[in-house]
Amino acid sequence: MAVPAAGRTRDDPTTLTDVSPTDEELLDLAERVGASCRAERRTLATAESCTGGLVAHLITEVPGSSEYFLGGLVTYSNEVKTALADVQPSVLDAHGAVSAQVAVAMAEGVRRRLGVDVAVAVTGVAGPDGGTDAKPVGLTYVAVADAAGDDVRRHVWAEDRSGNKRSSAAAALSLVLERLAAAES
Repeated sequence: MAVPAAGRTRDDPTTLTDVSPTDEELLDLAERVGASCRAERRTLATAESCTGGLVAHLITEVPGSSEYFLGGLVTYSNEVKTALADVQPSVLDAHGAVSAQVAVAMAEGVRRRLGVDVAVAVTGVAGPDGGTDAKPVGLTYVAVADAAGDDVRRHVWAEDRSGNKRSSAAAALSLVLERLAAAES
């Protein structure tokens, strides 16, 4: 299952799905990320909030992932986002933890901290509680950062907590694949 991208800019429409990817689909994405990182000799890191380390887990399910995956951060609280992912408190105050700006800051922060070529970050509202009218359950921002800059996508999943996390992880891996493919061309 290809996870549809929400668009290339912060203003593009969102993804809405109620079918989360299977284990096989998630592992396939992780294997494709690994093959691309190896082929391009690129290193990778993650910064995750609502996915709680699921993206890093999937990456490390691939044998040999230590060749390209340097590590990941689970920055569930704002304090940890600030302390470990270098997200400025002013960005959190202005936009909230679940925002495109924080997702980009997380990706850029972990990229700098770990000295990797590519970093991906996820922040969102997994549910079942915690949503608002402006930021509903299922809202997720996924960002990628590399030497060429950053990209961020907005998704809204209509699943349970586990499904929202799985779909967000798939979106993160898909965005890494897209970024690596763009670097090849």
